[in-house]
Amino acid sequence: MTLSANTQTLLNRRAVLGAAYRLFYAEPLNLVRGQGVELFDGDGRRYLDAYNNVPVLGHAHPAVIEAFTRQASQINTHTRYLHDTILSYAETLVATFPAPLRQAMFTCSGSEANDLALRIAMTATGGSGVIVTSNAYHGVTALLAGMSPSLGLGVAPAVRTVPPPDSYRTSGDVGAAFGQAVAEAIADLQREGIQPAALLVDTTFASDGIFVGPQGYLDQAVAAIRAAGGLFIADEVQGGFGRSGQLWTFLRQPGLVPDMVTLGKPMGNGHPIGGVVTRPDLLDVFGQRSRYFNTFGGNTVSAAVGLAVLSTIQQQDLPGHAALVGAELAAALNSLKDVSPLVADVRGVGFYYGVELVTDHQQKTPATAEAKAVVDALAQAGVLVGVCGAASNVLKIRPPLAFQSEHIDELMQALRGVLSGMPGQ
Repeated sequence: MTLSANTQTLLNRRAVLGAAYRLFYAEPLNLVRGQGVELFDGDGRRYLDAYNNVPVLGHAHPAVIEAFTRQASQINTHTRYLHDTILSYAETLVATFPAPLRQAMFTCSGSEANDLALRIAMTATGGSGVIVTSNAYHGVTALLAGMSPSLGLGVAPAVRTVPPPDSYRTSGDVGAAFGQAVAEAIADLQREGIQPAALLVDTTFASDGIFVGPQGYLDQAVAAIRAAGGLFIADEVQGGFGRSGQLWTFLRQPGLVPDMVTLGKPMGNGHPIGGVVTRPDLLDVFGQRSRYFNTFGGNTVSAAVGLAVLSTIQQQDLPGHAALVGAELAAALNSLKDVSPLVADVRGVGFYYGVELVTDHQQKTPATAEAKAVVDALAQAGVLVGVCGAASNVLKIRPPLAFQSEHIDELMQALRGVLSGMPGQ
C-alpha cells in the first residue's frame, strides 16, 4: 500500500494525538469536504457515504448551516437564561414522544445523555444495578465505560450483561430468550444485594451486530426490570432520528413506552448535541435532590441547530423516505446471498442494516478477517461502510437520510464486485 505524500505527512503528525485513537480503513482517508451522501478527500476523490451516523440529513445540509449561522451571529448562551429557541426546540422535541415523556434535558453528547439518565434512574429508584447487552456501547464517561463492554474493559461491579436478541443465532422466540436473560441478571444483582436501577438498551443493538426484532420482543425484558423496581432506558443515540423508518426506533414496538430516552449523534447533524426525554415525576424527584446545569448543553446555537434538524426530518417525512427506499435496500442486500457464500444473514430496517459474514454456515463461524477485507476494499472502491458485532464480522450500513435509489445501485455494484472477488468465491 502506497500512501500519498500528504496522507503520510498527516499520519506522521498524528502522533500528537496519542495512542488511544483509531483510524478507519487500511488506507486512511483524508476527508476534507462533504455534500449530501458524498465525501471528498484531499486529492478530490469522491466517496459514497453509506456509514456515517452523525450527518443524518446529509453532509453540509443548508438548513443546518443557516440555523447555525443565524443564531451564532446573534447570541450563544445557556439554559440559565430564558430564550425562545431553547424552549421551542424542547417543546417540538417532546411532542414527538408518547405520553408521559413530556420533559427534556440537554447535553453535549450521547455519552453525557446516558450518564445523566443513569443519574436520574439511580436517584429515582435508589438502586445502582444496571443491565446492558454483552457487546453494548453506551458512552465514554467513567460511568458509561463501565457499561460498555465493547470497549474491551469489562464492566463495573454493579453491571450485568445479557446476550442481545440475536435472531441469527437464537432459535425460537428471541423476545422470550432476551426477557429470561434479563430476569436472570436481575436475580443475580439481587443475590449480591444490589438493587436494580435500569435496563439500558440501544434500540438498534448496533454494537452487538444490529438486531431489530419482531413486535413485542422487548416486552418481557421491560416488564422484568420494572417488576424489580428499575427503569427502562431506551438509548436512541445511534438509532434515533428516522433511519429506522420511525423517528424513534422504539416506536416500532406498539405500546412500548420507555421511562427515559437518550439522544445524541444525529441530533445536530454534526453539531454536538445530546439529550434526555423523560417523565416529569422522575425529574421532580431528581430536581429535589440534585441540580443540573451543563454549560454548553442546550445552548442557543445548539437549540437552533437541533430544531432545524428535527423540523427538516418532520417536514420532509424523512422516516417515511427511509422506510420506502429502505425496502429497496433490504431486497438488494438480501440478493448478496446469491453472490457470495460469506453472506449468512441480512437484518435491519430502513437505512440501518447489518450483513453478517461467516466462513461456515453450519457452525456460523464469524468471518472477521474477511469482513475487514471487504470494508477496506469497498473504501478503495469509493464506498464507505463499517463493521459491528462482537466478532466485527457484520457489515454496518447506515447511510444518511438523503440516500436515494441510485445510491443503492452504486453501493450494490461495489458490494457485488468486492464480495465476488474475495478468495474462494
